[in-house]
Amino acid sequence: MTVGGAKEVRINPGDNVLVVGLGKSGLSAVKFLLQIGARVSVSEGGRLDRLGRETRRFLDGERVFVEEGGHSSELFCSVDHILLSPGVPLTLPPLTAARAMGIPIFGEMALAAQFMKTPMVAVTGTNGKSTVVTLLGELLIAAGKKVFVGGNIGTPLTDYLAGKQEAEVAVLEISSFQLDIAGAFSPEVGVLLNISPDHLDRYETYADYVASKFGLFRNQGPGGAAILNGDDQEIIKGAEHRSEGRMFCFGRDLAGQQGARVVGARVEVSGFGDREDYDLSSTALAESPNCENAAAAIIAARIMGCSAKSITKGLAGFAPLAHRLTVVAEIAGVRYVDDSKATNIGAVSSALEGLPGSVLLIAGGRDKGGDYGLLAESIRQKVKVLFLIGEAREKMAAAYAGLTDIVNADTLEEAVSRAQRLANPGDTVLLSPACASFDMFSSYAHRGEVFQKAVMRLLSPTASGAAHKVEEARHACVL
Repeated sequence: MTVGGAKEVRINPGDNVLVVGLGKSGLSAVKFLLQIGARVSVSEGGRLDRLGRETRRFLDGERVFVEEGGHSSELFCSVDHILLSPGVPLTLPPLTAARAMGIPIFGEMALAAQFMKTPMVAVTGTNGKSTVVTLLGELLIAAGKKVFVGGNIGTPLTDYLAGKQEAEVAVLEISSFQLDIAGAFSPEVGVLLNISPDHLDRYETYADYVASKFGLFRNQGPGGAAILNGDDQEIIKGAEHRSEGRMFCFGRDLAGQQGARVVGARVEVSGFGDREDYDLSSTALAESPNCENAAAAIIAARIMGCSAKSITKGLAGFAPLAHRLTVVAEIAGVRYVDDSKATNIGAVSSALEGLPGSVLLIAGGRDKGGDYGLLAESIRQKVKVLFLIGEAREKMAAAYAGLTDIVNADTLEEAVSRAQRLANPGDTVLLSPACASFDMFSSYAHRGEVFQKAVMRLLSPTASGAAHKVEEARHACVL
């Protein structure tokens, strides 16, 4: 079982707080804690040279003690509170020592219970979080509301807490790592999009990961609202662990609940008076899984007071996010699709399910502990050739042996080039890795950019011939 954080946190001026991990969210937390009068120290596993002179000057100017290149139990056990960045393992030995001494351990979301003044909508799930958070933000803006969008996407929550908090609604993307150390965090609306195996390099069992996701509703009272995926059996099975507040469902099966039912490219909404219909056919959200993402966002927007008219306007203007089933080009009748954000098996399964015709799939990267066998049937049915890259390629090749033709490639560029030679008109060359990117790239975005550049190089006369037709996608799917 994953060891969680403190159940409740309260920080007073003068308290000694250790911030562990000095990435974007960690640095933001340092600045906020200093602002409220805490005494702050930092423990960073890496070297601070990578953070730049400006950051170092700031820390020196504020007289923040910095431990770098590792973590010591002496420092961890000498403070009043420990604030963790999401990527720090909860099993770190100095954390175990601090926990034994009763020192509260928490993340930035735990600060919301004490310092947040704005109503919150929090979105979690294995896949689709960024799309739903971004879309919901745009629906609220279309309704004329002031909105803060952040959390695990874009701006850290502590940036907002440190400001004037002028938004009418805060829309937060929340990862399972953040929920594990969220303390008494309690959003007015919690959205659970889906659950499929992921981050099993961090969690001992899949059941632990599922329990982490349901932690979103742990502290909600009768006034809260839970929005759940009615098509996800893992979620329906665990629905009794949600809050005591109102429940809405979305999907093609509402499990007998009020909410948003997806019918083709339409969303039928109940629970807000007369039934409402939203036509997605002419939007960037017309195909699965994006119509389901839209359904979840529509319910949240209605709960937060948006009108049906303003929601329709927001849906029409929504633009795709980068590296989520984005069509890069069509060359000689073959589509090239960038789904680099698909870092787990569930995301790849959704991508394959939504694409027509045969797929030449490029996958692989740093293994996250998932069961690749769960994707076997989709590989057998949809994938014409599987190109494997990165550290996980041997493990993936063993899982899919005999299901399709498998080609190992040393680089992503090589995989794209070889896929072009084997693809026929009507096929799709899909980058959907099912793995993290950090073995070969700095991020999933970097991986997607390398894929896109490799595809565009196919357009040169020496690579593809002048007769190749290119069609830039105007309405790509979004995951």
